[in-house]
Amino acid sequence: MSEPGEAHSSLPVYELCPPNWLPLSHKHADIGYPGFFPPRPGQDEDVLSEVNVKNGFQLSYTTSAETYSSQQSISENLRSHATVSKLEDLMNEVFSRRAKQIPAVPASIFRIPSRVTLNDAKRQAWFDDLANPDVPLHKLGKNVPHGAKGPDLLDLLHSKNVSIPRAVWFLRVFGANETAGLRNKPSYNPTQYSTEWTNVVTAHLRKQLQDIALPSAPRAGVNIKQTFKGVLADPEMREKWISRFSYCLRLLRVFYSEGLINKKAFFVWIVNQMHSCNLAQAGFLTRLADEYFDGMIGSRPLTRTFAEASLTKLSEIRTTSAREYLFDTEGLLKILLQRICIALPDTYVSPRLWMSHSELLLDVLTRHSMPIDEGERDAQSISQVLRENFSDIKKRNETMLFRNLPSLVSVRLGSAVSDVELLNSISSEIDVVNLPFFPASLEDWSGIPEKLDTLLTWSVTPVQFGDHRPFAAGTLIRAWRSRAGDRANRRDITPPDEFLQDKLFEWLDSSSVAAEPESIRAVAMLYGKLVKHELFSPARYIQRLIARGELGLSFDEEKGSRHRNFLRWIPLHESTTSLINQRKITLYGVQARETPEDLNERNIRKELRAVLPELFGGDTSSSLPSITSLQDDCKLLLKATRYEQIRIFHGWLMPVFYKTVASKGSNANYSSILRSYCLIIELMAQTKCFHAILDLTVYILGHCSTVDLLSVVIDTFRRHAIIWASMDLMGHIVSALNASRRQWEIKSRPLLALLVEFDRGRYLSESAREEILADIRAYTLALQPSTAHVDLVPEYLPEILMLADNPMADGPSILANGLWIKYRTSVNWAWKVWDNTVATLRQIPHMTADVVGRRVQALRYGTFLWNVDQHLPAGLDDQVLRWFLGPGKNEVAVLSAEVWDIFAVVLLYLVVHGALKTTTILNGLVYPAWTLAASVSGNPQVQSLEAYLHAANDLCQRLLLKEECNTDVMPPSSLLDLQGLGTRRQDVYEEPHFPLLIGTLPILLSVENNISLDERLRDEAKDIRQRLCMEERFRQGVFRNLDIVRSAFERPLEDTRDDVCKTTMAALRMVLGEPTDDLELSAWPDSASLLSPWKISATAIQLQFVLRQMGRKGALESSGNSGADLDKLTSMIFHHTLSSEEANFVAQMTKGVGSEIAGKFINNGLKHVTEVIRDMSFSESSCAAASSRVGELLRVLIYVAEPLREDSSDLPAIQPQIQDNFFQALSLKFKEVSRILHSENSHSNARSDLMQVTMLLARFLQFDLAFRGVWTEKTRGMSLELATIIFSLTQLHATGNSSDLIAYPLLLDTLYFLLDEIPVDSKLGVFDPFKAYPDLSLSSLPLELPSEYRAQLCTILSDLPDTSAVVNLSSAHRDSSGNLVIDGPVLNRPWEWTENLGEPSSDDVHRSGLSKGKGTLKNSGSLSLHTFGSRMTSEVLPDPSKDSQASANGRFFEDELSTSNVFQRDWRESRMRSKARDENESSKGGRRQTPRVSPSSTSSHSRSSMRNSPGLSRISGSTTNSEIIDVDSFNLPASSSKRKAENESDDSDVVIVSGPVPAPAKKAKTKTTAKKSTKKR
Repeated sequence: MSEPGEAHSSLPVYELCPPNWLPLSHKHADIGYPGFFPPRPGQDEDVLSEVNVKNGFQLSYTTSAETYSSQQSISENLRSHATVSKLEDLMNEVFSRRAKQIPAVPASIFRIPSRVTLNDAKRQAWFDDLANPDVPLHKLGKNVPHGAKGPDLLDLLHSKNVSIPRAVWFLRVFGANETAGLRNKPSYNPTQYSTEWTNVVTAHLRKQLQDIALPSAPRAGVNIKQTFKGVLADPEMREKWISRFSYCLRLLRVFYSEGLINKKAFFVWIVNQMHSCNLAQAGFLTRLADEYFDGMIGSRPLTRTFAEASLTKLSEIRTTSAREYLFDTEGLLKILLQRICIALPDTYVSPRLWMSHSELLLDVLTRHSMPIDEGERDAQSISQVLRENFSDIKKRNETMLFRNLPSLVSVRLGSAVSDVELLNSISSEIDVVNLPFFPASLEDWSGIPEKLDTLLTWSVTPVQFGDHRPFAAGTLIRAWRSRAGDRANRRDITPPDEFLQDKLFEWLDSSSVAAEPESIRAVAMLYGKLVKHELFSPARYIQRLIARGELGLSFDEEKGSRHRNFLRWIPLHESTTSLINQRKITLYGVQARETPEDLNERNIRKELRAVLPELFGGDTSSSLPSITSLQDDCKLLLKATRYEQIRIFHGWLMPVFYKTVASKGSNANYSSILRSYCLIIELMAQTKCFHAILDLTVYILGHCSTVDLLSVVIDTFRRHAIIWASMDLMGHIVSALNASRRQWEIKSRPLLALLVEFDRGRYLSESAREEILADIRAYTLALQPSTAHVDLVPEYLPEILMLADNPMADGPSILANGLWIKYRTSVNWAWKVWDNTVATLRQIPHMTADVVGRRVQALRYGTFLWNVDQHLPAGLDDQVLRWFLGPGKNEVAVLSAEVWDIFAVVLLYLVVHGALKTTTILNGLVYPAWTLAASVSGNPQVQSLEAYLHAANDLCQRLLLKEECNTDVMPPSSLLDLQGLGTRRQDVYEEPHFPLLIGTLPILLSVENNISLDERLRDEAKDIRQRLCMEERFRQGVFRNLDIVRSAFERPLEDTRDDVCKTTMAALRMVLGEPTDDLELSAWPDSASLLSPWKISATAIQLQFVLRQMGRKGALESSGNSGADLDKLTSMIFHHTLSSEEANFVAQMTKGVGSEIAGKFINNGLKHVTEVIRDMSFSESSCAAASSRVGELLRVLIYVAEPLREDSSDLPAIQPQIQDNFFQALSLKFKEVSRILHSENSHSNARSDLMQVTMLLARFLQFDLAFRGVWTEKTRGMSLELATIIFSLTQLHATGNSSDLIAYPLLLDTLYFLLDEIPVDSKLGVFDPFKAYPDLSLSSLPLELPSEYRAQLCTILSDLPDTSAVVNLSSAHRDSSGNLVIDGPVLNRPWEWTENLGEPSSDDVHRSGLSKGKGTLKNSGSLSLHTFGSRMTSEVLPDPSKDSQASANGRFFEDELSTSNVFQRDWRESRMRSKARDENESSKGGRRQTPRVSPSSTSSHSRSSMRNSPGLSRISGSTTNSEIIDVDSFNLPASSSKRKAENESDDSDVVIVSGPVPAPAKKAKTKTTAKKSTKKR
């Protein structure tokens, strides 16, 4: 047992050690630990001196605590300019030394597992381990077996059922080994193997899809029994196929997300498969596309091709019988197409796609809404977006296809042509006052002069037809003046009278049409109407002429003015004596006492007294003169000026007539009044004094008391109905007729019918109309009473035959009355009377041999039938027409010539007296006869129809063409009959009968060309056609119905025989009022008259038919002259400077001529356009002119091609040489424009002109791309360069000063069009949709591009968005100056960036003696830390598994420049756990000292033992009190008691409040207390 001392000496010396978390004060110098001062031998505290013993150990103060302040030194240093620099230098030096001592990041130690060759057993074992999830990959990751590749490898993984993550790891390692030998090559592309692997995967998928085959359709006529066994039909095979295919799809999802496959190649494969797959495969591909659609939808090359394939599949689904089984596929395709429309609507901006699938797109995008789960409002919003996008797509496509074009005319000519068409549409049914000729707005009169010029010229020009024109013009002007005058009165502004007077005078003074001698009578009629309604003041007219010193007004001057004739001819209605004298002096001088007009009027009166003796006390003549004799007897009147005629009629003859009628009263001889009325009316009609006719007729209407006179009056009203409508006097006439109706006790059917016809619901009151309808009903009931017992009419009526031998004058009337009384309740009694009458007429030649006697008997039957007509409520006309079109068709065809002579008398008599309409005879007899004559062949048939055909021609001539009375008992036999016949003719030239007349003209031509017919028949047909075309009323109807004329001649002109076509064209020109010579095509456009608004439509019809005839199949080959003429014409057109009027004419001329002729026009046009574009200069002086010329040619070409664009197969082919030259010229000019616009030297005006040229060239390119034959070898070579230029111009017009809101979308759409049309060479059925698109990166786009435009342009770039791992990442380095230099985007290396297998061992983290607590870095990942510029920071992330208190104490002594910032650290260190606070409070309660104890008496041991942790000392407010404050444990309401408790705590420097508050008041007190304690010390 040892000694106690020895035991004590053997004990080790206790050494006080610092805590583990406390670091060294310096890594190299031995200066201890911060804040840790253990006792040491010889320290000052251990010296037992007297002072220390008595007073304790005290340290002397370095400075005086009472008076010392460092404020002055601190302030001086802060004011020094070098202080901040010194501090900065200090910190820089600190950081520099720190960075030098931090070790560098070690080199990467990652190695890709290598491949080894294993035997089959080991390889199978290795793959079994790979499939076993319990075997960690880091055990397998040393090396991988070498073996199967490609699809075999995928099948092996599937057969082993390897999980997807482990399979992807293996395949990634496999791919990394495949590329290992290529990585050091300069041309190495890390993603190249992704493309190869994509081909492997897609080929594997395609092979599986090919297993899904459909049975082939049975072939007609092949009796072969077919057997079909699909892979999905057998359950076992289906299960295997689905397992294999689904495994591949799961692998594909990971490949896609991690960038192991090339997305571009993958999407191209999907698109190609959609084009080539069958409907069964389409179901799988559609769902595959749907899953990856988000990656595809941002690329237009992909979406456009996919949309085309999808639309094709949809069309195929809709036509297949298995549509019900493809419902889901069809619905998903529609959804995908709708998603494209929402996300990338530019996909559908493709004219070729639009032409093929526009109807299907309309159905998919606007009629089928996308299924929405979010609610009805979202569905409506999406539907609205789809409709808006579709509308925009439609507009853009149809713009590039030049569809729905506006009318190609200038404002002047376009308005004039439409105005002429409107004016020519005037008929008796039109309300002229409300005709929309003048603008509805009365505020702006700027367009009124042009309207007036058109209206006045139309009313007098000889190339327009109708006596109503001057009156219609006057009515329209009066209506406009009335509306404008009313507005002026309401607004107290200048009325339009002065304006109208000036414009009417200017037209008289300048119009070339008005100055022509043949127009003077029409001008006088027009201005007479204007003067009558006070629209034109003759007094002011004369004064203006005199005021401006007009020469040649007087007849005393040798050279006459144009206004001399106007003054002489224009009538003065209700003029004053002063005006008459002023006119007389102006024309004949001051000294003229008797003028030539006075002498002429006296002679005219003599003529009229001789013609109308009964008005002047002479003997009444029993007969009426013929038209010719009347014209001979009144030559002076007919040749007199309008002024003289109006004075004769209104000032002399009409008052005499009124006086004569009034003087005779009830004893009047109405036969003499009827004769005088007929003659006066005829003379007025010959002189076109229609106002006088109206006044006279209205007067007679009120004084007539016989049916004959009333019938003549009614015929007069009806004959000039269009005149009354043009005068706007229909209301006046209706009122007069209604008053006359009330005077007549016996109701007149013609009077009631005329009232209803003229009223048309406009003028009469409702009560008056009810009275008229009541009269009609009473009249009908009286003539055909309604009874239950209907009289039966026998088939044969012998009393009708007996009328032939009845010489009594009232025999026909008695017979008609008797038959009506006997059979009036029968509906068809008139029809049977007519049938028996025709049968009787066939017997007359056998009863009477004399021709005159036969005609007299025929007149008797005519009178009989007229009386029958008077007993019918609706007349005889409808019954006769039914008979003609029914059984009468065969009867009339076999009538002999003698019977036809008798039958014609009856028919003409009934027409003259109004029982039959002219149109009834034409429709029932004449037109069917011409149809038979046109198709007849063979002599026997011709002979049987010869009498019928001659009779039909004779009837047509008598009804429509003859203007003279007959002297051979054949009606018309008097002037009264002629007037009645003229009234019936009006219906032929009005709708609905006029189109039938026009339609028979080609039939007449066929009759002329039918060589089987007799020459006389053919001559008669020709004579009828030619004379009919010369009739003014006929031409008036023609120009009112030009479309009907075109359609009538369209089919006959399809005849390929040259002689027939020439005859037909000559007939068409005659119908249109043109010379009948052969049309010389090459003479146009030198003849400017063809382009007037009066003839342009008619001329276009002629030339259109000529061109259509030439373009018919074989026409150009068989007729070399025609082809040469056409070439000459087209060359002349495009070498001629075309105005807008001529351009419109060419467009109308070529409309509907066919692809051959249109192709000729287009080829020659493009040939000339090429020359113009080549010669185009971009200088400021010539650029605008050249673009204007090219624009004119483009307008012509697009309107020529417009009718052909509805069907793309009709578009002609462009000749290769022309196309090559045109495309080359376009490319060169695009290139030149791009060069100039990209330069900085061009002026703003020049840039504006160049932008216009750019848009014009783009429109030409759009026009060209739609035709066939565009892509030759040469154009293919130029197309890619042109696309690049247009893409550059598109970017230019989207940015900077060159931005243009019109040019940018136009160029972008043109680029889409070009890219879609460039042919892509397909290889094995696979094509690359990106081939023609710009191969640029996103960074190459201008930085100043607007975001919307940038998004659009990004969709046409060939590069797809990068993988998310490298998106928006770029490599960079620092140069020698320390500046950051951007190298380029980070390349994705999916095959090299493999997973890090296994967990790091515990040895990887160790602590060194000098760097206590620091870990080491191991660069072992597949992606090296050097890639990110990593560096050591000497900081370690806190380990959450360690004690949090110890970690916090250790971090207190670390600067932590990287792991956290100052604010984070302050927050962390000022918030301590509650456990630490409790421990601190317990220690504080047992060791608290009194203030009296001096800190100098504390030993070093006690000081060291009393030291708290750094975290606690930072929170402590004094050296003696250290209290932990956890703010999270306090609930601090804003109450005074709580605040008081806080203020009473020992730690008075820390105050916890719930919000910002002023500093506590006790803070100052605390500081005072501190000072006092210091004094004590």
